[in-house]
Amino acid sequence: MTKGNSKENPLIIVGGGLGGLATALGIAQQGKYVKVLEQAPEFGEVGAGIQLAANGTNVLQRIGVLERIEDIAVFPKRLVLMDAYTGEELSALDLGDVYKERYGAPYVVLHRSDLQQALVDACEDNPNIEMVTNQHIETLEEDENVVSVINNKGETHTGQAVIGADGLWSETRKHLVEDSPVCSEYVAYRGAIPIEEVSNIGNMDDVYMWIGPNMHVVQYPVRRGELYNQVVVFKSSQYRKEIEHTNDWGTPEEMDEVFSGTCDKVQTAISYISRQKRWPMYDRNPIENWTQGNITLMGDAAHPMLQYLAQGACQAFEDAGYLANMVEKYDEDLETAFKEYQKERQPRSAYVQESARNWGEIIHATDPVTTLLRNKILENRTSQDFKYVDQYHGYSKSI
Repeated sequence: MTKGNSKENPLIIVGGGLGGLATALGIAQQGKYVKVLEQAPEFGEVGAGIQLAANGTNVLQRIGVLERIEDIAVFPKRLVLMDAYTGEELSALDLGDVYKERYGAPYVVLHRSDLQQALVDACEDNPNIEMVTNQHIETLEEDENVVSVINNKGETHTGQAVIGADGLWSETRKHLVEDSPVCSEYVAYRGAIPIEEVSNIGNMDDVYMWIGPNMHVVQYPVRRGELYNQVVVFKSSQYRKEIEHTNDWGTPEEMDEVFSGTCDKVQTAISYISRQKRWPMYDRNPIENWTQGNITLMGDAAHPMLQYLAQGACQAFEDAGYLANMVEKYDEDLETAFKEYQKERQPRSAYVQESARNWGEIIHATDPVTTLLRNKILENRTSQDFKYVDQYHGYSKSI
């Protein structure tokens, strides 16, 4: 029988990103001792802005992190879909008081590093959480009494269970399934620039998504409105499987070509975007099982998804909240806790993964008939018509 939870026999989380830290907090607040193993030399986050719908902020609210970001986050009034060519507004979603009342928490945008730091601070303040850096995990081993995690230096961490929260390229996932990330053939260029340096942008209270054939641009303010975050995404016609892991496709030159002819505000966005780094966009096909014994996965390690619904981090936070609920319910029987967690979360996250792919096809439609139908549907809805987002933002089983 597995020994009880203690500092010497912790619940181990592999990966100290947003999902891993939220999971650590949720479980530690149940009185469990947790050890977080992070590959990087410090707990940090790359990228720029992040959007969090109510299904994510409800969990942050529950674990005491939402109050830590309130002063630095931005609370937008609307989510607006724009035509990248005509510059016309296609549709909007009210994110104000009606949204918060409906879902119990606000829609928030902020810099990823600000959210990461708030989670790090909360974990450091919790005496039940130990955080260890420079841990490149290579092997997992489990017997009836202990789970061992071995890093690339041959060092071993032992504990009562392991939660893999190590992202899209997860090493812990390999313990359960042999599969590979799926390249979408799209790339993203991201960056946040000082607000005083930008011009020809929309309302600073709104999140904008400019859409067109095989491309889109997302814009919104972060860090108390001091920075303006932009994400430029497009499908590369130069993509080939044999060059997938090179820089020979999705180049800045191709970006300029894809966005030629778009309206002046989109052209302005392209002119400001940083061109030094591009992010090829991947997800994975849903899998039916991510739990084995006292090992389970969460977040992008379990269900990486494309960004088109802005649900990647939100789904990880849903995982964190529900997993904490199951650990509280089943206490030392973590194998059952993990099975019950997966029973709820696998169908839900698989649906969102598939929905993100479908939404990508809709917003990037190239067929004129499909585009016309999409635009007509969007134009005929009101800003307080929530039926398209209820299924995502209204999930409450993690709180």
